[in-house]
Amino acid sequence: MRAAVVGHVEWVRFAEVERLPRQGEIVTASDTWEEPAGGGAVAAGELVRLGADVDFFVAVGNDELGRHARAALERLGCRVHAATRDEPQRRAFTYLDDEGERTITLMGSKLHPHGRDPLPWHELDDVDAVYFSAGDVDALREARRARVVVATARELPTLIEAHVQLDALVRSGRDPSEGYRPGALDPAPRLVVSTMGREGGSFVAGAERGTFAAAELPGPVVDAYGAGDSFAAGLTFALGRGDRPEEALAFAAECGAVALTRRGAHGNR
Repeated sequence: MRAAVVGHVEWVRFAEVERLPRQGEIVTASDTWEEPAGGGAVAAGELVRLGADVDFFVAVGNDELGRHARAALERLGCRVHAATRDEPQRRAFTYLDDEGERTITLMGSKLHPHGRDPLPWHELDDVDAVYFSAGDVDALREARRARVVVATARELPTLIEAHVQLDALVRSGRDPSEGYRPGALDPAPRLVVSTMGREGGSFVAGAERGTFAAAELPGPVVDAYGAGDSFAAGLTFALGRGDRPEEALAFAAECGAVALTRRGAHGNR
């Protein structure tokens, strides 16, 4: 199947530590590495792993890290359609502690695609499903060319302004930055998914309401980074191939569970 991501990438340095340092304390990392990450990049990598043919519409910085990010995304197996902004690539620093939790510091503004960017938006006419993690109103309207559109509630102001019909909206039941109040979007999403991490979550599909369980972990928890975006990518993939909501959510939960057992954004560390 063909899938796409309209979103963002951050160049992230990861550091594995026993625990987060207290104020004024110095800790030594047992391992460090850098890779392209952020919600859009994680979702694109997950869709590639699931076997989709993936287009990634994104914006990068005009510096060396921006060039590195684009090249690294291509090595993941994505067809990268990137606009270059006249500013540095957004960076991030992420601690990974012994409990598998991630703590993130972002540096720089989020770079995302605009609908007016000279990108091959027509390619989305043949895409089965797209995940929208970041972009302006016009980029979201371009994303609607795809048969299925899934979006994150992190971009709620853009979603409200665009008035685009979403096939699914993914919100967090715990993180206020990913909240959603019913009625905030017009038209209403066909499916609203509320995630609760390792406790599963709930969904609303028109008049239908239900819950879904977290999938059984295939191994010990290693790293929580990207688990939520892997869930969203799995949901996008499953809806794109025609799964019913309950089936799609079970598949997405499996993707999130597997992500918890991998190191870093893409599990290749």
